[in-house]
Amino acid sequence: MLLGFVILYLVVSIGIGMYAATRVHNARDYISAGRSLPLYIVMAMVFATWFGAETVLGIPATFLEEDLGGLISDPFGASLCLVLFGLFFARKLYRMNLLTIADFYRARYDRRVEVITGIAIVLSYLGWVSAQITALGLVFNVLSDGQITQAQGILIGAAVVLMYTLYGGMWSVALTTFFQMIVIVLGLVYIAWLVSGLTGGVAPVIEHAAASGKFRFWPELNAVAMVAFISGLLTMGFGSIPQQDVFQRANTSKNENIAVWGTVLGGVAYFLFAAVPLFLAYSANLIDPALATRWLAEDSQKLLPELVKNHLPLFAQVIFYGALLSVIMSTASGTLLAPSVTLSENVLKGFFTHRKHLTDRKLLLMTRWVVGVFAVLVTLYALWALGEETGIHEMVENAYKVTLVVAFVPLVAGLYWSRASTTGAYLAIGLGLLTWIGLEITFPEGEGFMPPQFAGFLMACCGMIAGSYTAPRPQS
Repeated sequence: MLLGFVILYLVVSIGIGMYAATRVHNARDYISAGRSLPLYIVMAMVFATWFGAETVLGIPATFLEEDLGGLISDPFGASLCLVLFGLFFARKLYRMNLLTIADFYRARYDRRVEVITGIAIVLSYLGWVSAQITALGLVFNVLSDGQITQAQGILIGAAVVLMYTLYGGMWSVALTTFFQMIVIVLGLVYIAWLVSGLTGGVAPVIEHAAASGKFRFWPELNAVAMVAFISGLLTMGFGSIPQQDVFQRANTSKNENIAVWGTVLGGVAYFLFAAVPLFLAYSANLIDPALATRWLAEDSQKLLPELVKNHLPLFAQVIFYGALLSVIMSTASGTLLAPSVTLSENVLKGFFTHRKHLTDRKLLLMTRWVVGVFAVLVTLYALWALGEETGIHEMVENAYKVTLVVAFVPLVAGLYWSRASTTGAYLAIGLGLLTWIGLEITFPEGEGFMPPQFAGFLMACCGMIAGSYTAPRPQS
């Protein structure tokens, strides 16, 4: 019966997405919803896109295995990214009337920088989208009591998300995520209320976690630990700023003020509400210690779904899994569309410049094809990561390393430093990329003094400064 309700929910989501497709008349509608969305929709999209599988399954699993400091990248770094983007990037980029964030690199530097950063942005999404598809597979596996394997669940989930994203684009993302945000917030608040009744309130859970040392946040007072801590914050806090999904949500706004505050408020809401899954998962230690011990040993990501299935009534299970599916699908649809748009607009479209101008209709068709192809690649990556036993939280953390070392420095310098030159952008990308890859190969287990992506970020800063002073930008 529970699986039947879940299937019904999936059908409703597909229906909303297909209805949204009727609003798509050109590529700009498909990519940015005609820049016509109000504050509450933009805020809902920002919140629902970032409140993904890692927030409900991955972050609590990391918290249970480590402590609060293990969450420095997400939700702390992720929330920092959204607030920073809203305050310092949204207004400037909105005024440029761009279609994708990679368009900025072409306008500010040149076509080569656009292509390189565009490819980096696309690659960064493999891990993030795959994390959502992996989580869908996990949900189907748990709901079916193992009759549907996680690999089969991944295939089913990918097909569902692809179906409504392919046709409706950003309009589908906007309408489905608004519906899904309502389900997420009301559903998880209701589940938290039920769970608090089983634990004797919120206070006993907090006291138990504090006694277990789970609220340790700051690193040890040594250089290696502090650098790793800062790197964890900046990898997601800075690395996810030059991302199409963040830009795309701000760019759908009716005006620049909505672009700013929709992103900031969405980021604040994400940070505050991320505490709810932590409370739910940790409550298992009080409600059913044996269950908690078992799943911490086997797969901590399954602890919360198993707790709900074993200790809450059917109606609550329906609400929880509806909220969980909303969480996953809202993120998966948005993060599937974003790299596909970037790849078609900023990489593939350039190959048509020697022919007749690529019409809007052909660009829309090409973008939809790329969405389909990227969905296949993401599914294959998710199946591979499943074999490697890569955690959902880890998959999301790894996603932003490439954009931190390749795209962040040229974006900030291009917006805020008038001297930043194309040569500086080349050096920033080259030094950042080579340093990061070189250290990843040299220290594959991360035993070096400094995390490879953080060293790459510092070298990118040096490259931008050196290149811009030795080969200044021509004065117009």
